[in-house]
This record gives sequence, C-alpha cells and structure tokens, in this order.
Amino acid sequence: MFEFEPIAVVRSCFTDKFGIPRQSGLVPAASATLEFHPPYNDAQAFVGLAGCSHLWLQFVFHANRASGFRPRVRPPRLGGNKTLGVFATRSPVRPNPIGLSVVKLDQVIITGATATLAISGHDLLDGTPIVDVKPYVPYTDSLPNAVNPVAPEAPATLAVTFSANATAQCQHHSQRLNTPLAALLTQLLAQDPRPQYQTPDPSRRYAMALFDLDVQWHYHSLNNAFAIEVSDIRPR
Repeated sequence: MFEFEPIAVVRSCFTDKFGIPRQSGLVPAASATLEFHPPYNDAQAFVGLAGCSHLWLQFVFHANRASGFRPRVRPPRLGGNKTLGVFATRSPVRPNPIGLSVVKLDQVIITGATATLAISGHDLLDGTPIVDVKPYVPYTDSLPNAVNPVAPEAPATLAVTFSANATAQCQHHSQRLNTPLAALLTQLLAQDPRPQYQTPDPSRRYAMALFDLDVQWHYHSLNNAFAIEVSDIRPR
C-alpha cells in the first residue's frame, strides 16, 4: 500500500463537473491557478520551471462517486452505449482515482518565498487535489506517429452563438472576472457538453456552472446543422 499527500489544489473556473472539457487542451481559454500547500510552495522548488511551456499534472478525481473496480466502462466518446476495457479509456472510473493532464504554463508567480502557478487549457474541477507536477518534454512526450483507434482525431465542434442578453452579460462579467468569457464559452460549448447518447432537443434548456455564474443554452438549427445559442448568464 502507498499513501500520497496532495501538494496543491486547483482553483478553477469549472465549479461543477457538467460541462468540463473531456480532455485538456480543447479549451485554451480555460484558466486556473495551482495553489501549493506548505512546504511544497517553497519558491526554490520552482527554479527553472518558468522556461517551460507545458506541464504534466497528476491529480485525484476527488468528486468521482463511483467506487470499486469496473473492468468495462462506457466512454462518452462512443456515445455512452458501448463499453470498453477500462485500460483502453481515459474514464475517471479507474482502479485508483488518478488522472493525468497536460496543461499550458502561463506564469510562475513568486510572492516572497512562495510560488503559485497560473495555467490554462485544463480540464480540472475546482478543488482538484494535485499530487505531482512535471515539465512536459517535447522530444519524448510528443509522438506524432502514435495511434489510438478509439479517438483517432479531435471531435467535431458545433457553432456557438449568443443572444443579445447573453452578449451583454458576457461583456459585464468578463470585466468583473478578468477573463474573456465569450471566448471561453465559445470554446467550451463548441465541444458539445451534452451526453452523447442524447439527441439535441431544441425545446430543452441546458445549464452549467462556470465561476460563480449559471450559463444557460439551447440547441437550434444553423445552416442545416445543429448549433448552440447561449441564451442567459446569471449570477448563482
């Protein structure tokens, strides 16, 4: 048996599991901060990291309610109707609730003798415990000839539009939150966060939590294809 102590916690724009990108790197505008616990916040531990563009983060699926070993799982990429062996997927339902993500390192923030990290392009829930941080090494970690038949290419994206009210709310909350909210929502909702086994229903209203906001949207037809319109953005 092994015990691991979290070294940091994620302060993320994603405050609820629904709507979080299914992989890191799909939503570049998604920003977060890694706040390190003492003694791991010692600035000396970060010397040399500022020159790195990306990081590997090992984390805990702390909000995953599933328990026990499941040899087969239902990957969202396959519509939730087909099972695969757990080790052939990136499902959070794992023998040990450990995740691995590549994120962009935006800044090493030194305050006195301590440090925090500003990151983006992540897929992490607010409050996620971090158990290790490692620099991304391009010549070994990037394998252009790698093959995965389950996910051979990036998923198709949807067009995203905004109602007049949502556009005004984006402008207001972008200033308050110091984040490009319209860009973040466009990148996020373009990934189509609904469960893939559900057919888009224009009469249904969806909602997700983002920062301290409730974002509401619906599906509609645009150029003979489904698209998403953000209809309202309200403080929670």
